[in-house]
Amino acid sequence: MKKIISFIISVFVAVSQFGCEKKSDKYPNFTVEFLDVGKADCMVMYTENSTVIIDCGEKGDGKKILELLEEKGIESVDYLIITHYDKDHVGGTAKVINNIEVKNVLAPDYEEKSDETEKYIKALDSKNITPVRVTEDISFTLDNVRYTVYAPKGTYDNDNDFSLVTKAVYHDTSFLFTGDAMYKRLDEIMDIGKCTLLKVPYHARKIENLGKFLNNVKPQYAVACTSEKEFSEDTKNLLEKFNIRYYATCFNGNIKAVSDGNKIDISSEK
Repeated sequence: MKKIISFIISVFVAVSQFGCEKKSDKYPNFTVEFLDVGKADCMVMYTENSTVIIDCGEKGDGKKILELLEEKGIESVDYLIITHYDKDHVGGTAKVINNIEVKNVLAPDYEEKSDETEKYIKALDSKNITPVRVTEDISFTLDNVRYTVYAPKGTYDNDNDFSLVTKAVYHDTSFLFTGDAMYKRLDEIMDIGKCTLLKVPYHARKIENLGKFLNNVKPQYAVACTSEKEFSEDTKNLLEKFNIRYYATCFNGNIKAVSDGNKIDISSEK
């Protein structure tokens, strides 16, 4: 009897382990880290063999990005995507470009003069990098993650609406990064399709057509890179109205979203 019971247990353990391995090994993980850099934007996303950065926060935040890359053993960046040239998006780019290999830079096609953009341009020149000014939608695939960068289509009074919008699709999950898109830009991408996780546009400030946009893209999760001052009650109410589970760097600190290709698991330091 003991031998029979022992055999049954060993078979059960073996089957269980096989099942777990099959499930966890179906795809490698795709990870997106939202760094807590005040109201600024900074996202680092990586798989086993690829790394993409969207925005680099303000001056001084580049150091935090480099520390994360070093911690993960990442020695190069495949794409650096700059949504637009406001200092809370481009401020840390020079530090990153100067201290790690950046293979490609995507940027919007407009000009803005500031100390931050001058340092960014100087860093590009020192590394002989010519950024791609995105005037048409661009798609590329890295390690089974399909990225599409959507170019602004019009002319705008506010440079926030020049924000490059990026959608990253990994098997059955998708991430949508909207920069500081405001009313006109959201209207342009209103039919961009559903996403699993949304980076809330414009630091979660009030935007008149945000409710319509949320209804169209139907995210399960939302992450706001913002401060308590910028996170408007109107935006909170909309996220709750649509039953979207949301996180914010001002409340949750650094936020990590990990996709196994089937679902997204989110953790935070607070």
